[in-house]
Amino acid sequence: MKIRMKDKNERISEVLALAPVVPVLQFDDPDTAVQTSQALVRGGLPVIEITLRTPQALDCISAVAREVEGAVVGAGTVMTPAMMSDCVAIGCQFLVSPGATTELIDANKKFDVPLLPGVATPSEAMALMAEGYEFLKFFPAEQAGGSNYLKSLAPVLQGLKFCPTGGLTAEKAPQYLALDNVICVGGSWVAPKDLIAAQDWDGITALAATATALGQ
Repeated sequence: MKIRMKDKNERISEVLALAPVVPVLQFDDPDTAVQTSQALVRGGLPVIEITLRTPQALDCISAVAREVEGAVVGAGTVMTPAMMSDCVAIGCQFLVSPGATTELIDANKKFDVPLLPGVATPSEAMALMAEGYEFLKFFPAEQAGGSNYLKSLAPVLQGLKFCPTGGLTAEKAPQYLALDNVICVGGSWVAPKDLIAAQDWDGITALAATATALGQ
């Protein structure tokens, strides 16, 4: 069966529209990943990106996919076709990359799991538009120009929606969410390392609830 880009655009659109903030997290052990994800889901943030930045990342993603009811878990920092294949095999519902190589884009054509590729320039965005992508990650958002830069792209890159990630905080997120070409934002502030280390799950749930309210 041919995998249609239209179907993948619809799927990633549905995922990203579930909440205004996508937590971007990294974990060293599956149990912590599960408990943190449960706290986030309780606070109204079901879409969770776990980055492939630790040796245990795949185990953590797999555990969340199996054990956290209501979670929509994806893999971040997907940089090679092999990493993509591994993530699809363990049940990732979406994939996120910091940039986009020809190899990565070609590899994703073989899977029905949608990819949210990262861009920082109009040329990168145009290249992915030509491949049929309608949803892109704007990364690193703050360092690449911030909300004003992204706002300036809207008139010329019509039809694209972005998920800005990189340097965002609770204070900066509303500036992005107010833009017509932003579907959601990504960030780690909803589950800071100190609260995870302290196993303050109620604290993380409270931060998630505050983030959820940004979409209301």
